[in-house]
Amino acid sequence: MERQLLSGDEAVALAALHAGVALGTGYPGTPSTEILETFDTLGGRAQWAPNEKVALEVGLGAAFGGARAIVTMKHVGLNVAADPLFTAAYTGVTGALIVVTADDPGMASSQNEQDNRRYAIAAALPMVEPADSQEAYDFFFVAVEISERWQIPVLFRMTTRVCHSKSIVAPDRAAAADGAPAMGGPTTSMPHFEHDITARVMIPANARPAHRRLRAKMAEIAAWGEAEAWSAAPGLVALNRIEPGGRALGIVTDGVGYLHAAEAAPDASILKIGLVNPLPLERIRTFAASVDRTVVVEEGDPVVGDSLRAAGIPVEARPEMYRFGELDVARVRRILAGDTSPEPAPALGKPPELCPACPYHTVYATLKKHDCITAGDIGCYSLGVLPPYAAMDTCVAMGASIGVGLGLRHVLPPDEARRVVSIIGDSTFVHSGISGLVEMAYNPPPSGHVVIVLDNGTTAMTGQQEHPGTGRRLDHGPTNKLSIEGIATAIGIPSVTVIDAYAEPEEFERLLLERLATPELSVIVARRPCILAAADIRKWEQQAVEFRAQAAEQAVFDLPIGEQ
Repeated sequence: MERQLLSGDEAVALAALHAGVALGTGYPGTPSTEILETFDTLGGRAQWAPNEKVALEVGLGAAFGGARAIVTMKHVGLNVAADPLFTAAYTGVTGALIVVTADDPGMASSQNEQDNRRYAIAAALPMVEPADSQEAYDFFFVAVEISERWQIPVLFRMTTRVCHSKSIVAPDRAAAADGAPAMGGPTTSMPHFEHDITARVMIPANARPAHRRLRAKMAEIAAWGEAEAWSAAPGLVALNRIEPGGRALGIVTDGVGYLHAAEAAPDASILKIGLVNPLPLERIRTFAASVDRTVVVEEGDPVVGDSLRAAGIPVEARPEMYRFGELDVARVRRILAGDTSPEPAPALGKPPELCPACPYHTVYATLKKHDCITAGDIGCYSLGVLPPYAAMDTCVAMGASIGVGLGLRHVLPPDEARRVVSIIGDSTFVHSGISGLVEMAYNPPPSGHVVIVLDNGTTAMTGQQEHPGTGRRLDHGPTNKLSIEGIATAIGIPSVTVIDAYAEPEEFERLLLERLATPELSVIVARRPCILAAADIRKWEQQAVEFRAQAAEQAVFDLPIGEQ
């Protein structure tokens, strides 16, 4: 195939297609979103799930059925999926299950800087990490091979720079699409389910031996990582490699840190790790003994460095200041030089802001005007925390606004409690806000509570993706539509109102004040399409109307003549 200029996300999508992945599922979150969107565009079967936990469970079911599956999410999404992830390590899989975690060093679009290499260690799962788009493509096939050979889920760690940077990809390993792994694992030509209750039903009697099997698998993978991961099997590439250089300096590195280190110290000897869990400790020990000085260059937490020092391998500790933010060539040079002087301040940029015609302006202006205590949530509406409104007091995690607001209502003095409002977007409500609403109905505060759902008809922050509340699938085709107000009513919220706050600002203000003054539970759905997505939404809705009309016409046509 011809060489292509691809981002890391696009390269993973292309590899998934060539590897015969039967199903891709996930939740949109920068920097991972484009993987499934590209997979769908290329002709793969891709779908958005309500949240990452559900996505992983769907992918796990597909892998139980002998199919190859990919599940995508940003780093914090793995927190949501962690419950099934840890037990999936025990159950194992039949078909390959590749779980992509897109970490965000520097927090370009995230609420924390967690390093998900730690999840691989905690869950006892192999983790593969590419450094660029070519490796994102190549390493995906190796991840599939590991998953099927040892019948274990594989974590595939990307970072923001790898996900979004473009480089040349030569997809010359598309032959792997024939479903015949090079290392002797089972084929995945036709999904099929085999009963295996003791392996997949994790009651304690089954889970205890499953844990022992898991540790045995990881020991085998560790041995493979020491002996075989350094040379390419037929149709695959080597995950780990040594690039010989001078004896004075040796660098152990993984991910995008390798590219920075190779440019910062072209004369150094480099040991590049692609299999970051389990680490090839003995190979690294031998490498460290072959050079005068060994430095670990890694982005994020000192995961590799701490592991090597714990194993008694003499590597230099990285100064704590380089734990924060992304690495680049200049920072790596400073690390190698032991430079701990203050770093240059980053150039000031223009802060983000709500679009001028955003339907949320009215809501935040009203909250600010009446000095509400606002428990906020994750989405583009989080920008309400910035000037001119500064009308958001907390923002912790997806769906947390309702629970945090309820906690405030339960403990604050009555005059303060009556000013507490929870604000959440439509996609976030579906993701993890529904359970908070159940809590609200189950344990209502004495002063009641007000939840405002900002429904703009899309997952706006990540690029106008669909969710169950839009009535459209990942490809924007029509499907069943979840009713936010219907859910609230069914849960038992006594007061549920839908309003266009942008078109009726005075009525919205009156409604909010009325609800704040009443000691009952209330949900206000402030509904108006995102200004950036409105034209597309109208187009997709018209297509849905035409589709349903055609389907109805065809249904009549298919009836016997006497019944038409």
